[in-house]
Amino acid sequence: MITTSSIKEYRQLTCRLPRPIGFVPTMGSLHEGHLSLVRAARKDCKTVVVSVFVNPAQFGPGEDFTTYPRNIEKDGTLLTKEGVDVLFAPAANEIYLPGHDTWIEAGGMAKRLEGAARPGHFRGVATVVLKLFNIISPDKAYFGQKDAQQTLVIRKMAQDLNLKIGIETLPTIRTPEGLALSSRNHYLSNDEKVKALALYQSLKLAKELHDNGERDASVIKTHMQTLLSAAGIKTDYISVADRRSLEELNLINEEALVLLAGYVGRTRLIDNILLGKQP
Repeated sequence: MITTSSIKEYRQLTCRLPRPIGFVPTMGSLHEGHLSLVRAARKDCKTVVVSVFVNPAQFGPGEDFTTYPRNIEKDGTLLTKEGVDVLFAPAANEIYLPGHDTWIEAGGMAKRLEGAARPGHFRGVATVVLKLFNIISPDKAYFGQKDAQQTLVIRKMAQDLNLKIGIETLPTIRTPEGLALSSRNHYLSNDEKVKALALYQSLKLAKELHDNGERDASVIKTHMQTLLSAAGIKTDYISVADRRSLEELNLINEEALVLLAGYVGRTRLIDNILLGKQP
């Protein structure tokens, strides 16, 4: 595996990399969720490139940019074992040159949910992903369903800006008990990891209600909130939305995306589940 932190060096490599190139953008602290994306890219593409970059532009004031888990040595070992061809691990001043003042403003979909709870978050996400697309020049890029809104925002950006990149979404990877894998799980104590299982339990409850015929989104959200409150989880939002546009639904016709964010202790976690026909 070739490791580089230089845009110039990576671009010199590009002409020698067999296509198609599959790209997995990450913020490091890799886990099985990330590795499932790497394996999908390895299956589909002749070259696999992974980036590790903790993007300061998507963290708001008081968020965990400085404490976000970082372990580039461990990440490199894992990626080597998975047969990754190139690890791109730039410093912040490589991605954002002095005086950087150009940003991608994502549209209405990015103003809801995570966008409302974390103002400026998706501006930072969309900008860095487009910059990475321009640097890496991939044919396909791979994202996880756990970050459902992020994936939809990026897919919409790729469509609106006429990017010739396939956006692939892979299922959420969970612990045997159901907790969605996340780098932020690193913050949880053992007791909090047990408590956090209520997030997925509430999503499973939503699916069970839907499968049994419930179509009123407010009823589903009320049952979810009751379960989460009983578990001591402070919810940031619970949403029952159109799975393509993220517009809130009052009644579920055929399918929906249920998304939530909540605090387990001081740690904010997100998760989601699809209702109805699977895409």
